[in-house]
Amino acid sequence: MLEKLGLLPLGDIIKNKSIQNFLFLAIIQSSNVLISIISMPLLIQGIGVDQFGLVNLALSVIVLLNIMVGFGYNLSAPREVAINQTDKTALSHLVSNIFSAKILLAAFAAALIIFGVYGLNLFKEYPLILVYSVLLLFSEATLPLWFFQGMEKMKLISIANIFSKLLFLMGIVLFIHRPELSKWVNFMMGFSGLMINLFLLAYIHTFLQIRFYRPQFSAIWTSMKENVLFFFSNLTGYISVNGGLIIFSFFAGAETLGMYSLAERVVMVLRLFPAMIVQAIFPNASKLYRKDEKSFYRFLKLVYIRVLIGGAVIATLTYLTAPWVINVLSRSELNESVTYLQLLSPLLFLSCLNIPNITMMLVADLKQLLFKASWMMCLYMLIVTSILTYFYGGIGLCYGILSTEIVAYCICMVLLRTRNRKLFHGFYS
Repeated sequence: MLEKLGLLPLGDIIKNKSIQNFLFLAIIQSSNVLISIISMPLLIQGIGVDQFGLVNLALSVIVLLNIMVGFGYNLSAPREVAINQTDKTALSHLVSNIFSAKILLAAFAAALIIFGVYGLNLFKEYPLILVYSVLLLFSEATLPLWFFQGMEKMKLISIANIFSKLLFLMGIVLFIHRPELSKWVNFMMGFSGLMINLFLLAYIHTFLQIRFYRPQFSAIWTSMKENVLFFFSNLTGYISVNGGLIIFSFFAGAETLGMYSLAERVVMVLRLFPAMIVQAIFPNASKLYRKDEKSFYRFLKLVYIRVLIGGAVIATLTYLTAPWVINVLSRSELNESVTYLQLLSPLLFLSCLNIPNITMMLVADLKQLLFKASWMMCLYMLIVTSILTYFYGGIGLCYGILSTEIVAYCICMVLLRTRNRKLFHGFYS
């Protein structure tokens, strides 16, 4: 691939729609990471480590519910939009139904939170923070990223995303200076996102001539049934990767939770690396798999070796620089956070191990196999991390999360070997 790209003029490469989409998606991810890194020390100084942990815990709950709000449309909707690009009427009905479905799901998720807080007296340590975070559900519901992906017009939404994050950062700098203001942190994130999304919807309607119709509930129900597998795959995947903070909240106080949350935030930022690698190689890998399987395996092995080396280097640097990283982000010496970060630093390398397995499942369209692997990994993570956290606290949680990555790799290998021997031996032989 690289050799072929080297023969093309730079202008032709940049004009390629697929490459543009990837570059703008990378810009969105990079801006999210950068704002997250900048906001951490500001929030810790403004509201304290304990409230920072509760804000992150509330955000974890919201992100979990946002998977329900998304309901797999992030995977299915871009394809549907791309197919109907030139049919304004069909596209208008599609867009109207998807937005209606996501808004209804957001309203249902918001009702669950309010009932849990005020009806069941759950989330006792952070009820107001969680209730004020509800706006993030509607920010997710109105986010038209899937539409612009399908239309191959990613420039506008990448700029809008950066502007939204800058508004959020400005709000932190201007207004968040005391612990009692912690309830407004996620609210501001949701508000800035929702306002930008409404401007994007106005653009879609005015300039792209997409009309918004009344929802067709039969079409919404049909699309949701088709997306059930995507939804559960996303849900189990999220719980496996990000559920540690929620589990830890049952066993730790606010300050300890904040210590762990700071380290986890750093690791989760680094963990975007393997996900972005899969996104980057997936289009070319798909083409090679269909045209020439031997070239596909060679390409995947070459990428795998380089990614493992890169992951090992980054993981090592993270371990060595952990005291400095925590000191820069918190502007204080938090030895407990340093310990957690050093323990979690191998996570990046371990998550890179599974890149070829995930890539092979995607290019071969093994959705059910991917779903089976995800729920098995999720079940293991919930059981093992809960036990280890109960007996050993945050350190046990770290070991549980690390072991989950190893088990996930083994599960994917076993499933591939038993269900698709040709694919398995093609890469591992």
